[in-house]
Amino acid sequence: MTYDFPRLREFISDIWSRATPLEWGLQAGAILASLALGFCIAHLLCSRVRFSPRWKFGEGDFERVAFPLTTFFFIWLSKFFLGRVQPIGMLDIAESLVFAWVAIRVAVYILGHVFPHGAALNRVIRTLAWIAWIAVALHVTGLLPDVMDALDSVGITLGKNKQRITPLLVLEALSALAITVTLALWLSRITETRLMAEQSIQMSTRLVVTKVVRLAAVFLAIMVALPMVGIDITALSIFSGALGVGLGFGLQKIASNYVSGFIVLLDRSVRIGDIVTVDNRRGEVKAIENRYTVIRGADGVESIIPNEKLITDSVNHHTYSDPKISVVVNVAVSYESDVKRACELLLECAKRQTRVITDPPALAFVKELAESGVNLTLTVWISDPGKGEGDLRSALLLDILATFKAGGIEIPYPRRDVRMIATPAMPDRPMESNI
Repeated sequence: MTYDFPRLREFISDIWSRATPLEWGLQAGAILASLALGFCIAHLLCSRVRFSPRWKFGEGDFERVAFPLTTFFFIWLSKFFLGRVQPIGMLDIAESLVFAWVAIRVAVYILGHVFPHGAALNRVIRTLAWIAWIAVALHVTGLLPDVMDALDSVGITLGKNKQRITPLLVLEALSALAITVTLALWLSRITETRLMAEQSIQMSTRLVVTKVVRLAAVFLAIMVALPMVGIDITALSIFSGALGVGLGFGLQKIASNYVSGFIVLLDRSVRIGDIVTVDNRRGEVKAIENRYTVIRGADGVESIIPNEKLITDSVNHHTYSDPKISVVVNVAVSYESDVKRACELLLECAKRQTRVITDPPALAFVKELAESGVNLTLTVWISDPGKGEGDLRSALLLDILATFKAGGIEIPYPRRDVRMIATPAMPDRPMESNI
């Protein structure tokens, strides 16, 4: 097969034969003017129009997208007018290059907002850039139709409808699916950002709405993408049946966790920021995901709890009806100490802590009369359980230790008294060791 690169040959012909130096200069001037006007207008609009953080559409400054977009518009406008009176081969190639530029900038703007930053995202962006520039090169040289025909010339026939599957169809399907799913995730991310910033709605309600919107958007994107390339979506019934069998056997627990996650969010039994004890793990609920819930303990360890446990097991909810929780500190004093004065000193220590609230008031009382001393209990209340209890408990114990020492209150050591009683059967001679 022989390729003569018709578009490239037309561009060279425009410069060297058909186009006069004036016409060549007009095209070059139109390209430079489009770049200048695109930069100025994009900078002017983006500097004056400021979107609210609640309506964030992409990653980075929109000016990086507006510049090539306005440049493309002015090049198209130049083609529209100059094409009536002279050859525009240079403008055709410039339009293709700028279009690829726009596509890459839009992809970076959207993908950076949808997916987390990292090496994977950078690889995807580089791949898209290579695809865009290769497509432009094939378009400029006139090889794009031949490449598409070559990809469509081979394939296999499947199904009752004798549908022909070719590499071109597969590429079109993957492209349509990637574009529609990305746009769906982009729109759901915009909705999520807007909803999460709405303080008048309960956090659990916001999470439920955002998850439902994301799932519905992805489902609709798949249903739209497949018919776009001629794939019959009724053929997916076989796969849906297989998926149902898989859910019934191997994926039962996973499906249960997903459903349990939505139930937890809908009935608001557990919310982000609550202090709960699940499976002997006490901590703050940091996140409620589709399959699991993250609970951060006072020691900083984050536990991954399957959502099913929040439905089927007992959950100790420390802040269900009231965000205030109690912190209990146990201390012992000797029987020779003034127990009443010790309780008063405990209350004074509680008043000196800034995190301790006055309603409900702190309580100090005798818990029990133990073997080594009198066990006292100090109960205080805090309204910020998310900050943890370890720092407060340590500050209280240090203050109690210093206050008791200054007030003459003795903290007893464990003591055991051993009494030996002589009996008539015991000899008068001293005991000898056999060792």
